[in-house]
Amino acid sequence: MRARATELGFEACRIVRPDAIPQARERLDAWLAEGAHGDMGWMEETSGRRADPRVLWSDVRSIVMLGMNYGPEEDPRAHAADGATGTISVYARHRDYHDVIKGRLKMLASWLVGEVEEQLQLKVFVDTAPVMEKPLAAAAGLGWQGKHTNLVSRDFGSWLFLGSLFTTLDLAPDAPEADHCGSCQACLDACPTKAFPAPYRIDARRCISYLTIEHQGHIATEFRQPVGNRIYGCDDCLAACPWNKFAQVARETKLQARADLVAPDLGHLVTLDDGAFRTFFAGSPVKRIGHARFRRNVLIAIGNSGDPALARHAVDNLAHEDARVRAMAVWAAGRLLDRATLEGLARHGEQEPDGDVRAEWRACLDTKDQTP
Repeated sequence: MRARATELGFEACRIVRPDAIPQARERLDAWLAEGAHGDMGWMEETSGRRADPRVLWSDVRSIVMLGMNYGPEEDPRAHAADGATGTISVYARHRDYHDVIKGRLKMLASWLVGEVEEQLQLKVFVDTAPVMEKPLAAAAGLGWQGKHTNLVSRDFGSWLFLGSLFTTLDLAPDAPEADHCGSCQACLDACPTKAFPAPYRIDARRCISYLTIEHQGHIATEFRQPVGNRIYGCDDCLAACPWNKFAQVARETKLQARADLVAPDLGHLVTLDDGAFRTFFAGSPVKRIGHARFRRNVLIAIGNSGDPALARHAVDNLAHEDARVRAMAVWAAGRLLDRATLEGLARHGEQEPDGDVRAEWRACLDTKDQTP
């Protein structure tokens, strides 16, 4: 099976029993009780099935965990200081990995059915069901969960997509991987928003990936400057891991970065209407957050750019139909324009129907009052 998995593009293939993560329920319940999942209510709704694969599917006897390398050609942080461009997480710079990996898993499942004479049942999952892929992958020996809570591989560093094949077959399990983090805390130190209250614990409410992808509402003021030019996700904790010295560039072409998504121009992105947004990001996971939230993120990056030439885009969005976009347009304008210019735009604040956006106007002008 490992040979066939390799032929299908997987770099790792190991087997784990469904009862291999008995500690998962207690850890998940504690994390949810803290509210660290933010407004990802679906995690709480599915917690019973998520903590135990046998609750998800009572007939499962073995789980084949698979990893596909998506290593980037350069450090994902290479353009973090480039004010005119945005940064998109490595995993979203080309095709949606859900589509790529699920297709390969189905091919592996079909092959396995053909190889096994006895009757069997199979189910495949790629981050689309309540499956705790990372603990299962660690128990199967694909790697270990690092202090940033993500899987780390000795062969591929931080860059493995995970998929799982549940089966009624009884397969011999592989040994788990030991934790090789040691005293290192590079990933914790690298986080711009201090989203790790302790090693091996993450507060999603402070995580830039959560804020720019999962969070539906306004992004709190304290996080906007740390967001920098990250417009979809964040790879800082992953990229900082020393084990990436063993990482390899993705061999799957559909997971290699599109050139126009490595450091896309903010001035171009902010002018995309809904149709152009969908076309530009066709096949990419970026499209899933929707046009308004994406523009919200781009305006934060514009506000952090330090480039007065981009201020006109903030002004153009002061009357946008979505309050989240208007709020970040105000914030970006306040960062890039002088007091006199902002006062000339104050009519937008006077006519603003949304309380949160009115508060942004007040904060914007108050900040200018305090500037020497």
